[in-house]
Amino acid sequence: MVEGRVALVTGPRGVGFDIARALRRGGARVCLTDPDEGWLEQAEAALGPGEDVLTVCGHGHDPSDRASVVKRCVDELGGLDLLANNAATNPRHGPLADADLGDVAQVIELGALAPLGWIQQAWSSRMAEHGGAIVNVASFAWLEPDPDLGASDASTAALLHLTRQLAVELAPGVRVNAIAPALSGSRRAVALHADDEAAPGPSAMLRPSFLSDVGTAARFLLSDEAAWVTGETLVLDGGQRVAGRSA
Repeated sequence: MVEGRVALVTGPRGVGFDIARALRRGGARVCLTDPDEGWLEQAEAALGPGEDVLTVCGHGHDPSDRASVVKRCVDELGGLDLLANNAATNPRHGPLADADLGDVAQVIELGALAPLGWIQQAWSSRMAEHGGAIVNVASFAWLEPDPDLGASDASTAALLHLTRQLAVELAPGVRVNAIAPALSGSRRAVALHADDEAAPGPSAMLRPSFLSDVGTAARFLLSDEAAWVTGETLVLDGGQRVAGRSA
């Protein structure tokens, strides 16, 4: 159950939007944040603007923006019970051996450090006293090394370790989990695999993934129905691993 809860969703596009939509359908009040005001306007219009939906423009890597977003969420929606960390940067393509360290640092900053920053802000501002639940959106691709996505995969591995670490540190009041979806149905996957004959396939479930699959899974982990689940990563791959397919 998420009815009556207040959720903050970062990066409300693609996977993030469907998490927000799933939470709204479950009766949660939702705050959306993104650096792109245009995306926020589209997301708000699609969810149905009203007093239960708040949009706040902000950059996840900026501590002052994180503090401002969380404050507005608490002040205007009445709390902060749930956090869905979805924002990340486009992956840097190419091997790590000769990668520009500035590019790698940006990927890790947005993919791992910014989510940690959101969690710290949510914890200090609200969840330490009132409890809550957190879901970090990772990627199925980290399961196997990829010669072109080493920086992104390293960032994801860091995020998943942070998930386990914080599940211990924030217990028992706050649960922290992650989801690792195969991206065969997303725009990011289309961009990544546009010229790749080995793009993610339908796998054992005989269909590609849908963003709604991810939203439903995230809502479950954020709900009271998952009250005994923390420190876990739920892989959403439609059976790709058991069918012998790679990310």
